[in-house]
Amino acid sequence: MSTDPSGAAAPRLPKFDPGAPHQQKPKLRQVRGFGAQIEGRQALGLADARQVSDRVVFVPPAAQLIFPHMTGERSLEEIVSSVGHGLTREILEGLVAQLDDAGLLFGPVFDAMLVKMRSEFDSSAVLPPAATAAFTDAVLGQELGEKATEQERAEKAPGKLRELMDRWIEQALERAEDPAFDALPKVLIAPHLDYGRGAFNYAAAWGRTRVADRPDRVIILGTNHFGEGTGVVACDKGYQTALGVCEADADLVALLRASLGEALFKNRFDHEREHSIELQIPWIQHCLGAGESGRFPRVFAALVHDPAVNNGESYDGQGVALMPFVEAMRAALGKLGGRTLIVASADLSHVGPMFGDQVKSLAGEEQEATDYRNKVFQHDREMVELVRQNKPEELIAAMAWQQNPTRWCSTGNLTAAMLIAQPTDVKVLNYVAAMDEQGMGMVSSIAGAMF
Repeated sequence: MSTDPSGAAAPRLPKFDPGAPHQQKPKLRQVRGFGAQIEGRQALGLADARQVSDRVVFVPPAAQLIFPHMTGERSLEEIVSSVGHGLTREILEGLVAQLDDAGLLFGPVFDAMLVKMRSEFDSSAVLPPAATAAFTDAVLGQELGEKATEQERAEKAPGKLRELMDRWIEQALERAEDPAFDALPKVLIAPHLDYGRGAFNYAAAWGRTRVADRPDRVIILGTNHFGEGTGVVACDKGYQTALGVCEADADLVALLRASLGEALFKNRFDHEREHSIELQIPWIQHCLGAGESGRFPRVFAALVHDPAVNNGESYDGQGVALMPFVEAMRAALGKLGGRTLIVASADLSHVGPMFGDQVKSLAGEEQEATDYRNKVFQHDREMVELVRQNKPEELIAAMAWQQNPTRWCSTGNLTAAMLIAQPTDVKVLNYVAAMDEQGMGMVSSIAGAMF
């Protein structure tokens, strides 16, 4: 069954088209799966890993046996024969039609979605809110009820978001010995977890900036979770949230474009719905403010690949490597002058059964769970210490040698921030490992600052 993001059932079931070549030999796009309950039955949800389509398809868990055969090279008859287990042509045709209708197969439907997304992306100087809008809508839905009008929500959203951030800051800093920075740091380290799990570390970092000097620009370095870019991928857009708009730093964009060319912006569409950038924007707006000009600080965003994979080069040798980006950024900031705040939007370890680890659960006091958690904490301590000691090259080397055993997802933006800013002092302000109640997944993060 295909649904829209709200979970409402689609009004029709798509029909299989026997005259469509891409349905006769279906090729599945990159999808991510998640468990779900549909009418009391276990189901597997499928969503677009690249986030071009916002449609979701729910299928029986046994459908996992079919997907490896959807390579675009096999006919439906060959897939039915290879899979077996009671699979019929009729069942497969229905599945293919649903996947195609949701844009999860390569074909005309997906092509049209891609053209529309890219056209809308390039048509505006500002990216609309996605992750922050979903969070704000959920909060307002609880407070105002589902019958609230869009106008009521829009009027309440800024105040409610600021109220929550103030509350998180108060909780994070009420017992802190150093609740405020004496000066604006060169780099701020904050998570990109959803606010529900990451609020404490967002607040522990951003809350300390409220009395510091206001920067002329903010550079946000994030992680490319869903995109196609193989190296550093920059964005030439501003960002909008319920609190207003942060315009793009056009001067910095122009200088980087001049030094690195269009290669830096080729995969700019990767920034569509990229939460590791957007989730920092409300904190910039709330904690740094609009200043005398009435405008929030200008922003520049870039997604940094994992330098431990290919010694800092892009994954395929075609994208922008780490060091050329670092050198171009340092040169550009030298020409622009003024105060710059770099944000390393960083999450660390991603562990547990939901990430493929062979452990029943990370929760509880059983020996297996305790030992596994302690192993993760020890690895985090060792790697975070390299950050604290301002040793980006050693961090990259350690991750490469160990093959990133706990799946740190932000080695790239952390090392890029250190290499660009060249700090003399790095402070780790807090460490949190957030885990669901069942212990299926745990993600760690830090709050920190570099001076």
